[in-house]
Amino acid sequence: MSTIVLADDHQVVRLGMRTLLEAEEDFSVVGEASDGLEADRLVERLKPDILIVDLMMPGINGLEVTRHVGQRVPGTRIIILSMHATESYVLEALRHGASAYVLKESSANDIVHAVREVLAGRRYLSPPLSERAIEIYVRQASEETVLDPYEKLTNREREVLYLAAQGYYATEIAEQLSISPRTAEVHRSNLMRKLGLHSKTDLIRFALSRGIIPLDETLCASSEDWSS
Repeated sequence: MSTIVLADDHQVVRLGMRTLLEAEEDFSVVGEASDGLEADRLVERLKPDILIVDLMMPGINGLEVTRHVGQRVPGTRIIILSMHATESYVLEALRHGASAYVLKESSANDIVHAVREVLAGRRYLSPPLSERAIEIYVRQASEETVLDPYEKLTNREREVLYLAAQGYYATEIAEQLSISPRTAEVHRSNLMRKLGLHSKTDLIRFALSRGIIPLDETLCASSEDWSS
């Protein structure tokens, strides 16, 4: 029996996927999470065969969940579920260690097929993404990783980057991550130095270019003042 954890902030999506997957005799959904931090902890505890995680999650996004799980629970294979079919999102997912990238508009059969492909040790991208695209993305990821300053960030700095790019203040970041506001400010300062960024606008542009946040996440991030 292959075990699966579902992570999506919409309960109706999780219910639909659970119903779909448990219709397969050899699949068992053993846990659900509604935000990235919860998903991270749940996978570390349950060590499922598969994690299906939404790309954009509260807490930390699906990319950072993927990175954390790859480091701490390497036996769990990860399927990113997303509404975004652009190259930057797919490349980031593969770079972070995802085995599959499934579009939310895909058919039910596509999701089941993705799980079976990943369990068999293969990569999978939803149509219209192709096998050729996988090869290109993986090669680019391998070539770029050595020179990529983003790879120099710690896990905590990546978490702070994600939250800061959404417009959260230091106090809010601290609350989300269970750290002090001063520590949140230090992490933010360090990550901006490592990335060569000088303002909140620079940080948001970087996050958008890397597919870390979608365009609509910037609507609440209009102020340059992060100190509150």
